Amino acid sequence: MPSGMYLVEVNLPINEVWNFVKDMDNWAPLIPGYIQHRKFTKRQSTWEFYSIIGFIKKKISLMVTIKEWIAPTKVTFNLKGVNENFSGEGYFFAEAMDQNKTRMTFSLEITAGGTMGGMVNKFLKSYLPKVTEEMAIAISTKLEELHNARR
Repeated sequence: MPSGMYLVEVNLPINEVWNFVKDMDNWAPLIPGYIQHRKFTKRQSTWEFYSIIGFIKKKISLMVTIKEWIAPTKVTFNLKGVNENFSGEGYFFAEAMDQNKTRMTFSLEITAGGTMGGMVNKFLKSYLPKVTEEMAIAISTKLEELHNARR
């Protein structure tokens, strides 16, 4: 299954990281290609973004279902394509390194199905690590900006 994982450390207490991450409205706009997201319940939402698959730029819509919220360390979720044959899962994990430092791990796995699935999955193998890294860096940068603005 195509996947991406990225670890990043921020100079913030784990509770401050959790207060940001527990609300998807804070970080959804930081996903590469973000267009919009819509919450239906606390655990279910749709996310729309532009993705470049090979040479094709395409609007992708995914149903995101939160499997678990475990404060202040973990969020796990499932993904299901709304307009494309995609399925997958992912997680966010936070680990306190000390009182003022937190390591965040982001993981994402997505598989394409259907007649074009094989070709799309080959592309996703190189694409998902980049997207996961960009998302992790954007979230850590935003967290640090917000922290510094409150000082």
